Amino acid sequence: MKPVSDIIVTLLLWSYFTVGFIILFSPFYLTAYLFSKNREISFQRLNHKFYKGFFSLARLIVFGPKWHVSDEVRSIRSSVIVCNHISYLDPIFLLSLFEKQKTIVKSTFFNVPIFSRVLKLSGYIPSTSGTNLSDLMVRHIEAMEVYLASGGNFFVFPEGTRSRDGVIGRLNKGAFKIARLCKTSIKVLFIRNTNRLLKPGKFLFNTCVSNTITVELLASIEPDYQSDAFSISELMSDVRSLLEAQREKPAP
Repeated sequence: MKPVSDIIVTLLLWSYFTVGFIILFSPFYLTAYLFSKNREISFQRLNHKFYKGFFSLARLIVFGPKWHVSDEVRSIRSSVIVCNHISYLDPIFLLSLFEKQKTIVKSTFFNVPIFSRVLKLSGYIPSTSGTNLSDLMVRHIEAMEVYLASGGNFFVFPEGTRSRDGVIGRLNKGAFKIARLCKTSIKVLFIRNTNRLLKPGKFLFNTCVSNTITVELLASIEPDYQSDAFSISELMSDVRSLLEAQREKPAP
């Protein structure tokens, strides 16, 4: 029955992404666009609810996995969050956890009709300052300190791409530079086993497999940005060590 379950679950979940968005959520996005006093926050909240609905449906129809997200993760506010990256599900999983959230999105998605408009109105940041995106990137980064102070989170996967074998890749400096610019704390998260539900390179969801999907808070780092001894390279090394140590622990 597993192949049949994989196909049915995949069709239902991707139908939620398309038909569900058009029928259930597009009227709310349109209302927020036309009438909201703060489109950015309204769109972020709608994104949160949309993806929360996706994972609620996944919990209901996908047999096998258990899900665990600690309360300390859900309660994070006003922080730069860095996390490992093992599946396409990771970004939307974090969107489903935080009501006010910004992140970095591949610049190519800013060229996709309709979706690009949602990304821009949500205040998300393009990964590169390509054509027509430089001003957008600068504007959002300059406003980040105020945004974080208002209770929003900025999450980033500093490896830049998914790890197919779980090994932590080289970290990029972007998130750490923004944390220093905003003088804010850094929360280090670790996601486990989303790659067992949606394997890299696969289209079908992998159902009927015993599995525990978790998001854990590994550390809350409060760097002394004013210190002459502060080093972004050392901070990145510390974060990478935390992620590697967690990866080596036995999976549930």
